[in-house]
Amino acid sequence: MELIRGRHNLRPHHRGCAVTIGAFDGVHLGHQAVLAHLKAEAHARGVQTTVVTFEPLPREYLRPLEAPPRITTLRDKWPLLEACGVDHVLCLPFNERLRQLSAREFVEQVFVEGLGVKYLAFGDDFRFGNRREGDLDYVRALADEFGYAVAPTPTLEVAGARASSTRIRDALAEADFAGAEQLLGRPFELAGRVLHGQKLGRQLDAPTANIALHRIRSPLHGVYAVNVWGGGLECAPGVANVGVKPTIGESLEATLEVHVLAGSPDLYGERLTVRFRHKLRDEQKFPSLDALKAGIATDKANATAWLAEHG
Repeated sequence: MELIRGRHNLRPHHRGCAVTIGAFDGVHLGHQAVLAHLKAEAHARGVQTTVVTFEPLPREYLRPLEAPPRITTLRDKWPLLEACGVDHVLCLPFNERLRQLSAREFVEQVFVEGLGVKYLAFGDDFRFGNRREGDLDYVRALADEFGYAVAPTPTLEVAGARASSTRIRDALAEADFAGAEQLLGRPFELAGRVLHGQKLGRQLDAPTANIALHRIRSPLHGVYAVNVWGGGLECAPGVANVGVKPTIGESLEATLEVHVLAGSPDLYGERLTVRFRHKLRDEQKFPSLDALKAGIATDKANATAWLAEHG
């Protein structure tokens, strides 16, 4: 799979393809159904598949503090889209220039001139253009003029309702990891590279691996029993905090701190994957570092007991 960063990197061999567009946040079962449909239509036409997405996502650019928390970053999406058999991902930087494009200019410049689209799978709830005038009916109205076929993306229901990123965020907010897994088709995980932190965990008898989430907002907040992979670890039991560390000075961006219960090698610079199993408590502000240390000891004991019982 090839990642194309921006229209200026499109080349002649990228033209003449089957295209779909959207955030694809989570690459959940509903998205996977869309991509399977796209792949089948591309195969029938003897062309390749292209997913068009944005970075940042439009709502993050327009209203960053109100945008829904990301389920997956662009780096997280990459292997998930590749596993679905996508040939190309065109990642458009969402900026003022792109925001100002009219719906027709977007169709002409991205779909027609850039990609030479042959088939367009388009969501019935997707809007584009500087006044959001572009929708499924709009691209259908231009199909004959520009010589492409267009169809609505298929809808997949899970447990009696449409599979959606919103449902996954709601499940994560309630720490319903089984429900999130049912919609994602896989367990929910966060991944990232371990960075140097304040090293306060050593004083609290709980050294932690600090991982930048690269999200404006996090879909999780609190303390969790987890399993950890990477840096020589394989399904290692751990306890993780996702939040703004209120006891030692709140930050604007949520961070992920993971303590491996059985101890771990030096993890600085390693890329870890953290699978969330069970919520232990909400994040809270302790009155002192001694109280925080006692709280962490309780979290470690509770995580150890839960993971031992549930495997």
